[in-house]
Amino acid sequence: MSDALRYDAIVIGSGQGGNPLAKALAAAGRKTAVIEREHVGGTCVNVGCTPTKTMVASARVAYLAHRARDYGVRTGVVDVDLAGVRERKRSIVDEWRRGGEASLRGTERLDLLMGEARFIGPKTVDVHLMGGERRVLTGDAVFLNTGARPGRPAVQGLEQVPTLDSTSVMELEVVPEHLLVIGGGYVGLEFGQMFRRFGSRVTIIHRGKQLLSREDADVAEELAKILREDGIEVLLATDVERAAPAAGRGIDVTVRSDGASGARAVGGSHLLVAAGRIPNTDRLNLAAAGVQTDARGYVQVNERLETGVPGVYALGDVKGGPAFTHISYDDFRILENNLLKGGNSTTRGRLIPYTVFTDPELGRVGLSEQEARSQGRAVRVAKMPMAYVARAIESAETRGLMKIVVEATTGQILGCAILGVGGGELMSMVELAMLGHLPYTALQNGIFAHPTFAESLNNVFDYLQ
Repeated sequence: MSDALRYDAIVIGSGQGGNPLAKALAAAGRKTAVIEREHVGGTCVNVGCTPTKTMVASARVAYLAHRARDYGVRTGVVDVDLAGVRERKRSIVDEWRRGGEASLRGTERLDLLMGEARFIGPKTVDVHLMGGERRVLTGDAVFLNTGARPGRPAVQGLEQVPTLDSTSVMELEVVPEHLLVIGGGYVGLEFGQMFRRFGSRVTIIHRGKQLLSREDADVAEELAKILREDGIEVLLATDVERAAPAAGRGIDVTVRSDGASGARAVGGSHLLVAAGRIPNTDRLNLAAAGVQTDARGYVQVNERLETGVPGVYALGDVKGGPAFTHISYDDFRILENNLLKGGNSTTRGRLIPYTVFTDPELGRVGLSEQEARSQGRAVRVAKMPMAYVARAIESAETRGLMKIVVEATTGQILGCAILGVGGGELMSMVELAMLGHLPYTALQNGIFAHPTFAESLNNVFDYLQ
């Protein structure tokens, strides 16, 4: 289009992959535009990692205050000021958001446009700016980094009752009396435990036979045990059939569990829907660009993050796959290496570490035992309870377990699940060994400072079977 503003690169969405990519492209001399509909920083900074982990930290303080006598410490009545928790969260988010926006605006050859983009042709987008203006942009390359948002399950009556999602639940200023949570994935578990520690009754309703479907059953069972010890009601193999306003106030959900003779009602004051996410592609008009999506709306890409349209790429949650900030950032590294450094990086074979920020947290990387055996691998498994870890005993934090999967023939570590205090950090140590292709004996015989959680890596392999 003759009246379109021409750029070398257009990045739609300013998430944790799009921002560094835009700055790298601009630094390489390419005139770049970043289009952001709402807030710079994407899910992670605004409604994901940053705000949730500030609230998880507040919940842990409340938990430790309640447990003070376990450590020989006397405290008074523990009272949670949820509005204060919220303000701390907002302050940190605002700081990170403003810093990210200032960084983009201060980058030469980079234009930040606050508005919503919609394709009107191949590599051509119509941008509706927040101020009401419209601009048409065309670029030699276009990068989709629009992320995902909370989804809603098909439950009868759900639209007729007030619900919370992973964004709105963080804006509450009063602790719910009884929080019902639909979904036993990362989001549901983190918020469920958080609000239990703030003082709510909590019921988690999960349709699967175990929490966290990608984990081994023994790991999932141990986490469910911990949550129940915390006073959380966990309903497994349970479907939510309908929702309705409760007589008086609150919400009733009708559930049916496997093996039960019939349905029953579960009532609560608030309802958090944490049953998955959907990609932000429905308003992009991708058909005009020729970009294909799968049945769920995720952009289809190859291992080099290329769509079926030359010069159009997707990175981060919008392309499906593991929805983690560090994966989005690795997508950026792949594109930077291939487009600016002449490399040939792909997503093939990369390790996928992640941490579920319950307390204790679950750190995971590589293959689970179930995944390894389903691939026909001969494996040995080392499993040890955290109650055998000296530092855990000294810290009165003995809940959880360590589980490491080893290839029987080579001694190479295939993966691990560490459910315990610092589980994400211990997992990262195991990941470093995997990245260096070290056999498990390198950890078993390594000298780690005493007393640390790390030295548990000496001991866990004593239980290798």
